[in-house]
Amino acid sequence: MPKKIEKIKETSSEKEAKKPKKLLQSAYEKKVIELSESGLTSEKIGEKLRKEGIHPKEYNKKISQILKEKNKYLNPDTKNVEGKLERVKKHYQKNKQDKRAMREKDRIFAQLRKLKKYHKTE
Repeated sequence: MPKKIEKIKETSSEKEAKKPKKLLQSAYEKKVIELSESGLTSEKIGEKLRKEGIHPKEYNKKISQILKEKNKYLNPDTKNVEGKLERVKKHYQKNKQDKRAMREKDRIFAQLRKLKKYHKTE
């Protein structure tokens, strides 16, 4: 008969060792700026930080607030729509006969124009 494997219980000190330590506010802000320079929006930065075990709610400033202070903030909605518009334009240039793509390009462009107008007046 096979031997039974004993389960090893984790002690509280081992659990604490696995948990990442909380960063200082300045280190947190540096990390956010570093991630924004790699081309991520504020929502993606938040996701990436949470995967690393850093929770933005534990800090004084929001990610978007930090980026606005450094003039690196891009509205995520606008950036996502611009990316979609570029993909559709690229497709339409290859496929001039695709009337649905032409209509989609016009629709997305109008959506982008509305978003830009809205965020300037806000």
